[in-house]
Amino acid sequence: MSDESNGNRRDFFRLSGLASAGLILTACGGNNAASNSQGNKQGLENKEASEKKDDNGPAEVTANEDLMREHGVLRRALLIYSGVVPKLRASAATVSADALQKTAQLFRTFGEEYHEKQLEEIYIFPVVKKAGGPAAAYVDILNAQHQRGREITNYIIGVTRGGKLTGAAEPLAKALESMVLMYRNHAAREDTIVFPAWKKTMTAKDYDEIGDRFEDIEQKMFGHDGFEDAARQIGEIESSLGFADLAQFTAPPPPSV
Repeated sequence: MSDESNGNRRDFFRLSGLASAGLILTACGGNNAASNSQGNKQGLENKEASEKKDDNGPAEVTANEDLMREHGVLRRALLIYSGVVPKLRASAATVSADALQKTAQLFRTFGEEYHEKQLEEIYIFPVVKKAGGPAAAYVDILNAQHQRGREITNYIIGVTRGGKLTGAAEPLAKALESMVLMYRNHAAREDTIVFPAWKKTMTAKDYDEIGDRFEDIEQKMFGHDGFEDAARQIGEIESSLGFADLAQFTAPPPPSV
């Protein structure tokens, strides 16, 4: 083969190699650009989602969460009843009838008139009973306990009217104890059995709408956030009785084994 042919052949392979390299680099550059573009797009989407979340603020309180935090206020009222019982038996004169009156009135307004009558007895119990299953068996008992609780609340309000205890201390102590025992069991079954069963009867859309309806009822009854007001009131009653400091209820260490 001549030198000229060899030179032309060498030039051909050199140019082909350069072209191939150029194609490879171009392809890599294209892939990198596409990857960068996709990454930038994802980053923008994440940023927008984050900004949207920030704009929306805290998540709304769900229906079950609303019901259970209301139970929290009522449980604090029951703790006041429990704390008063030993004082009634030791020296009834040291018990604040006014604080008991306020606790019972709060239980009546926030617990019985609102939480029970306006929410549970209208929107929850009938649905759970219709759906059937294990939770349905509790509905009649829960309704009966609501009625008994109202009778006991009437009694507490009656014997503490005017800021003075009327009648013997022992019947009041027993009434408070029975109220506490009943409602501790009552609320625990609702929180763990009835409310979850009720939630299962609804679609996500229905559940969201019922939460809004509960808020509307609360606003209509109290003219503002009823829970916030009830939590404030129960806190003031706890302070007046010396029950506000949570640390005093810390359990002592168990005995050595």
